[in-house]
Amino acid sequence: MKLKLVNIQKAKISTAAFVKAFCHHKLIELDATAVHTDLSIPDILSGLCSNSWIQGNLRRLILDSTSIPRDSRLLFFGQLTGLRVLSVFNVCFHSEDLAHVSQLPKLESLDISNTLVTNISALLTCKDRLRSLTMHYLKCLTMTKPQILAVIRELKCLLHLDISDHRQLRFDAAKFVMRWLCKHESPKMQAMAVSITSILALQLSPEQTAQLKEEVFMAVKELLAIVKQKTAENLDDVTLLFTLKALWNLTEQSPAACRHFIENQGLAIFIQVLETFSETAIQSKVLGLLNNVAEVRELFSKLITEDVVKHISSLLHSKELEVSYLAAGIIAHLTSDKQPWISCDLQRTALLQDLYATIQKWPSSSCKMTALVTYRSFKAFFPLLGNFSQPEVQLWALWAMYHVCSKNPSKYCKMLVEEEGLQLLCDIREHSEADPQAQQIAASIVDDFKMHFMNYQRPSLC
Repeated sequence: MKLKLVNIQKAKISTAAFVKAFCHHKLIELDATAVHTDLSIPDILSGLCSNSWIQGNLRRLILDSTSIPRDSRLLFFGQLTGLRVLSVFNVCFHSEDLAHVSQLPKLESLDISNTLVTNISALLTCKDRLRSLTMHYLKCLTMTKPQILAVIRELKCLLHLDISDHRQLRFDAAKFVMRWLCKHESPKMQAMAVSITSILALQLSPEQTAQLKEEVFMAVKELLAIVKQKTAENLDDVTLLFTLKALWNLTEQSPAACRHFIENQGLAIFIQVLETFSETAIQSKVLGLLNNVAEVRELFSKLITEDVVKHISSLLHSKELEVSYLAAGIIAHLTSDKQPWISCDLQRTALLQDLYATIQKWPSSSCKMTALVTYRSFKAFFPLLGNFSQPEVQLWALWAMYHVCSKNPSKYCKMLVEEEGLQLLCDIREHSEADPQAQQIAASIVDDFKMHFMNYQRPSLC
């Protein structure tokens, strides 16, 4: 037996048994999350370091919620010179320990969430190699927000940053990064600013995004300039993908950001993107943002142009389900209101027929596939669900809701109840003039996820 990967999560195992069973193997990964207190972190480190091969070759070590004796001082990670990934979430891990860990020559990913760290300045030691940093709920930090952000800014290789439980810090970080984005630094720094903006934009509430009015305006303008340049150069690199994703995230549930997009010639730029690139990853991000714009009723007329409708109609028939789904979402929102189509009602009717026919070709929304998209709210769907005069529009919204509920029922069933959308499904199911297929999907959502709904709602469902 030649073990490489060992998982002893929550196992009851003594130090002697751990050393005897595992420490003579050539381990490259160990997950000791919440292992029984009989085996402490100092014991784990001592056992691992008893093997010189492990010292230089162990790549990943997960010690989340693992115990440390009260009389322990420094944790000696220094001998694990091959370590690339370390997680000490919810551990008695101090600033002094961070100083030692930051000196590990190959460290790329670090999670110090819910630890006793008071100062993160030691991270500067690994600023040229750290690619992923998670540090939410650092309740003992004594640094000011500007000091924290100054350290983060110096982490030049950082691609992933999770400070999700720091609400105010998250807000300040987003404000800082959006301003930094507009400083026109080197391409490498620009790429980093774009990727961090993309990450942080998703972690801001709509209220926080609204408070960042000036920063969002500048960021949207700068991001569109990057997209325009990349498109002109026919360069579909990772920066373009991150930029499109950042714009998609910034405009989600943000009418102001959507208006900024329109005001800065975003539509013309995105049409050029669609005409230049045919990659699914690019098309889906363009369509994702246009979905956000289509959810803003006052901007409907801006999207109902010959160029936009032509491209969206074409992408509705894409072989890639994600692309077809997102194109369908734009059509559903735009055709849900007759008013902007007064002069071209025949075109609207044709789009609705095309939308209906396309949905019939899709697999069941509960089929075994990864989630096409994620949502932070269902509220933009509610006008579609109440639109009994256009069953095509209802069908798209119902297919989408059933799809995400089947992939993550705990999240989306709770969302449906909290946002009072469950009653809309019941209304469709009971409506005498509702489309039979719409009734069937609405009933399936209510019935298939009944146990989840009952966790959040005591009265009868329908």
